[in-house]
Amino acid sequence: MSTHAAARIAAPTRREQILKEAARLFAERGFHGVGVDEIGAAVGISGPGLYRHFPGKDAMLAELLVGISERLLAGGQQRVSEDASGDGSPEALLDALIEGHIDFALDDRPLITLHDRELDRLRDTDRKRVRRLQREYVEVWVAVVRDLYPALPEHEARAAVHAVFGLLNSTPHLGRPGALPDRTDTAALLHRLARGAFAAAGAREEA
Repeated sequence: MSTHAAARIAAPTRREQILKEAARLFAERGFHGVGVDEIGAAVGISGPGLYRHFPGKDAMLAELLVGISERLLAGGQQRVSEDASGDGSPEALLDALIEGHIDFALDDRPLITLHDRELDRLRDTDRKRVRRLQREYVEVWVAVVRDLYPALPEHEARAAVHAVFGLLNSTPHLGRPGALPDRTDTAALLHRLARGAFAAAGAREEA
């Protein structure tokens, strides 16, 4: 079993449960529209009991946004590392990166909404850390895209990566979580669209 599969199967800790419910509530009602008591009620503990895990809502928000940036970067780097130890092609590696990001986009939709609405509420140091992690994650993709499409200029490859992220991160706008089409079909559609975008960017240089 892969590390990713084992992590997905492991039962969430109480801290992870709190963060999941906080993300959902913050995304639905806004950061200032949610109280500590409501988050506590969602996980079956008293509001004050949350302070054994987090000093306050600001700390939850920071851990959510910094944490997902760290996980995306680590996941991308791991896929590159695993590919380097095997005989995978650049095309297969790009597919693996896309699949990993689609998992995030479908399974962590509240975090996308949270990032778009609440990033500026983070402390300056946390916000800068998120931005740095995101830049590093983009560069992981840029290297893979340019390996597959070597004639594509670096700045265009970077623009294409940002455009694909915008496409994949559009999942919060596709309707309520339960209103999405079959997950497998949605993932396959997103994957085709992402590969099509990169192929179009690469074809421009070959024309």
